[in-house]
Amino acid sequence: MNTQDEQLFAQALQYHKYPVPGKVCVTSSKPLLTPRDLSLAYTPGVAAPVLAIKKDEAQSYEYTARGNLVAVISNGTAVLGLGNCGAAASKPVMEGKGQLFKKFAGVDVFDLEINCSDPDRFIDIVRSLEPTFGGINLEDIAAPDCFYIEKKLQQVMNIPVFHDDQHGTAVVLGAAFVNAVRLAGKSLTDVKVVFSGAGAAATACMEMLLDLGVSLSNITVCDEYGVIYRGREHIFPHQEKFARATELRTLAEAMRGADCFVGLSVGGIVSQEMVRSMASEPLVLAMANPFPEITYEAAKASRSDVIVGTGRSDYPNQINNVLGFPGIFRGALDARAKCINKNMKIAASLALAQLAREEVPQDIKERFATPNLSFGSDYLLPKPGDPRVPVWVAAAVAEAAVQSGAAQVSLDIEAYRQELRQRFAKDCAKGNDIS
Repeated sequence: MNTQDEQLFAQALQYHKYPVPGKVCVTSSKPLLTPRDLSLAYTPGVAAPVLAIKKDEAQSYEYTARGNLVAVISNGTAVLGLGNCGAAASKPVMEGKGQLFKKFAGVDVFDLEINCSDPDRFIDIVRSLEPTFGGINLEDIAAPDCFYIEKKLQQVMNIPVFHDDQHGTAVVLGAAFVNAVRLAGKSLTDVKVVFSGAGAAATACMEMLLDLGVSLSNITVCDEYGVIYRGREHIFPHQEKFARATELRTLAEAMRGADCFVGLSVGGIVSQEMVRSMASEPLVLAMANPFPEITYEAAKASRSDVIVGTGRSDYPNQINNVLGFPGIFRGALDARAKCINKNMKIAASLALAQLAREEVPQDIKERFATPNLSFGSDYLLPKPGDPRVPVWVAAAVAEAAVQSGAAQVSLDIEAYRQELRQRFAKDCAKGNDIS
């Protein structure tokens, strides 16, 4: 850890401790000032919504906070890039996720840290919570359990279940990837992609690239044992699809001539020489957090034509899930979707890519103190905190939910988009930003 990061970590401890511990709290959305208020909020008035919901459970979306409430749930087995830290240690991350949901999409959150590493018991616990929530955001659950847990919960629950480490990452990476390939004048069907890392996020990112048009034969995957090739030992079931018939055995060998490197592994494993060995105008997305596979400075210094992104907020092209999950859940909740399906995820990714190619309004440039902000190698993605992001993403997701049959309510998408613009314009006016 360098001196700058040491200082940041020390400041982060102070941030989390003062003026009160933690980052979230619960507030009331209704007045509770008079005896009349009390009689409406609790007994005897509360019996009215109870009886309405007893008669028709869907009324819980009309008379409770359920329709705008998401559970952020973890067992702490894969916290950030820090490994199995335990449920309690995952709570700062889950609270932070709640902050981001509220800040960037107006979605309320209860964070739930479940001290359970048994996947079937974990599934039973989460499934039992369905009456409380409009959606479930799974977080920081280790592979391969995360695949099983998400799939099973999606089968047995009638609300969206979304593992953000997988699909949120994939949505944002997909947008950056589409735009980088476009800038380089290359074709999605022809680009050669090398992955370092084969866990939950990497697997979802691979699937997203396939959905966007990348050829399976052009994806090479490496893990701690090297290239995943056919016939190799140490292959998990979720990796078998991506095992190639190849003589390549190391990450360095795989990167020679590649158009894109995607890192979702550990810091410091990519050298400048490895970047120099890539094809012309390569894309390097070194997303290990908090320390990338190769630093932004080292990657940029390796060659003049490289396009670089990381998972860090202090450099251009941050592959940041906050561009995805708030708007994805906003759209899914407002469409009262039963799930977040492939069409909805692709729609979110393409919406982000398109937004980055739009002319950036002057007030957004001023907001981020970047007068020349425009689509290019240092601006593949919109900035986190850009109030246009939840509008574009939520509208795209809601429209895809309606078109794919996942929505349980009808929406006039243009009217919905306008309502979103007004909602987030108000938030912006209130100073609801991170610039």
